Amino acid sequence: MSESVVAPPNTRFTLTPHLQQAERTVAFIRELYGTQEFVPLHAPVFVGNEKAYLAECIDSTFVSYVGKFVERFEKAVMDYTGAKYAVACSSGTAALHMALHVGGVKPGDLVLMPALTFVATANAVRYCQADPLFIDTDRTTLGFDMAQLTDYLSTSTERRSDGVYDKATGRRISACLPVHLFGHVSRLDELVTLCAEHGVTLIEDSAEAMGSFFKGRHAGTFGQIGVFSFNGNKTITTGGGGMVITDDEAVAKRIRHITTTAKVPHRWEFFHDELGYNYRLTNVNAAIGVGQMEQLDRYITSKRSIAARYAAFFSNGPMRHFAEPADCRSNYWLNAILLADRTERDAFLDYANDNGVMSRPAWTLMNKLPMYSHCPALSVEGAQWLEDRLVNIPSSPIV
Repeated sequence: MSESVVAPPNTRFTLTPHLQQAERTVAFIRELYGTQEFVPLHAPVFVGNEKAYLAECIDSTFVSYVGKFVERFEKAVMDYTGAKYAVACSSGTAALHMALHVGGVKPGDLVLMPALTFVATANAVRYCQADPLFIDTDRTTLGFDMAQLTDYLSTSTERRSDGVYDKATGRRISACLPVHLFGHVSRLDELVTLCAEHGVTLIEDSAEAMGSFFKGRHAGTFGQIGVFSFNGNKTITTGGGGMVITDDEAVAKRIRHITTTAKVPHRWEFFHDELGYNYRLTNVNAAIGVGQMEQLDRYITSKRSIAARYAAFFSNGPMRHFAEPADCRSNYWLNAILLADRTERDAFLDYANDNGVMSRPAWTLMNKLPMYSHCPALSVEGAQWLEDRLVNIPSSPIV
């Protein structure tokens, strides 16, 4: 390691083996990205036709949600994922809200979801005036703890004429909402079977999984509805935006209708036939998205190469690189490493960020946030184990 990449000593922590590894990791990341400047966690990359499409969009004057780039972006996502229908939305959170709302989540219902996720997942449930029921995370896959979920549905719920109900509270369980954390997809075939057996609608939060596959099938296409995010830090971006995908024509038509304020089509009349939302993606954003979709395979090839280099680097050290689960081909949106405990995690985060390499922990568990602390939760021991140890490190594609 050359002197130019040796970070100044961090005097707040003893140089334990993990912190020595942190120093080596920072140097490796700088070498990987070829810079001594600040290294972001995941920066957007624009190397295709984005500027040309933006100029064309502006010249057309169709810059709101009416325009050919919205249609082209939706078609590109359908072609890539294999979904029959796609509806572009203003954000991934808006897309989640619409998926749950149209998917049948009603006020007072419960929605099965992981305790370890970004807050938007839980927020979308509350927008429907329902509550999350928090399920544990499998520390080896980052997906649902399937043994716990199977046991809960088998022993703690009952079927009624209008759905499945939690025995303890008498509340209806209207949906199951898995999250494909950091682009890793796991055991969806088992989850599809389990939800079908118990009469629970499966809706996939695939916000982080554009370009990820399970057993050769794209994430988001296993449930009734799938959702993507195109925020600025995602594998591809529209600046801000999301997408709903489905094979159900009626679902797609309803989401398209209510995301455009539920306005009944007419040349001049403004008549709205139900409560609607201003949730459609603009043509400007979609123009960027079309250019990004053209580069998606290139980005994922780069990101998987970066993941392989991380895996090799961490193979003999005290930290462990998190690899894609069995049967998953991950986009490796964010690479994750696992440390010994929370103390070592915080020491690594402090050192890396002090030395200009952005790193972050997993999210605080949803059941620990004040607005969700009252919600029902099963044991979340695995999720807590991951919160205490998991760190995301820079994962921008190199093109």
